Amino acid sequence: MRIIIFLFISISLFASENLIECNKIFQERKQELLHELQRIDEQQQAFEAFQAASKALLEKKEAKLLKKEKELNATLKDVQQIKKDILKIYEKNRQLLQEIKSAKDDKITQTYSKMKDSKAAAILDTMPKEEAAKILFNLAPKKMAKIMAKMQPQTASQITELLTINPPYDQNLTKN
Repeated sequence: MRIIIFLFISISLFASENLIECNKIFQERKQELLHELQRIDEQQQAFEAFQAASKALLEKKEAKLLKKEKELNATLKDVQQIKKDILKIYEKNRQLLQEIKSAKDDKITQTYSKMKDSKAAAILDTMPKEEAAKILFNLAPKKMAKIMAKMQPQTASQITELLTINPPYDQNLTKN
């Protein structure tokens, strides 16, 4: 029986040593897990802080972008309005220029219509052929014929060629 008691005591001691050793291991592991949990918690807090800062920065940049977009839209609207105004002015100026040109052509035509044929022919002979063709084109056919009859034959021939190509009377067109 002593052996049994000794055995029992030995086993009890051994079991209690193992139990103490296990408790010690569990306590160490528990401490490691607590440190790991604390480290994870710190990382999560850092991540949440980073996420909040990123969100705030993104919202700030988005607000800035919206402000710039509004400014650009306002500028674009102004530019479009200015473009419309310029086009209106351009069209008015074009019409005025056309009216001035027409009035000038009418005045020149009237002047040559009232001139003596020989004087008109002498003037048109010395003038660039394109200009002479423009003036003759605006005259009545009868007056044109009388003036051309008094011109140098070579000049009258060149002007006749120009008159066949219709306005604008450009010599470059006849060379093609």
